[in-house]
Amino acid sequence: MSTVNFSVPDEVKNAFNEAYKGQNKSAVIAELMREAVERAHRKQLHRDACANILALRAQMPTVSAEDVQAARDELRQS
Repeated sequence: MSTVNFSVPDEVKNAFNEAYKGQNKSAVIAELMREAVERAHRKQLHRDACANILALRAQMPTVSAEDVQAARDELRQS
């Protein structure tokens, strides 16, 4: 088990102590850190997915608004 020291503003410390009064604060901090790591991981996956979509989109041919409308009209008629 590791020990971690962080400096936080007094109002954050006081609010945390009030919100988690009577609880094992080390366990609470560990869980919050796990959630933060997972959130950062999901954010990175989201960024990667967006980058992949944009890269694929850059490879696609451009289609004019008229071509799109013509395709819609054709699909509606069938």
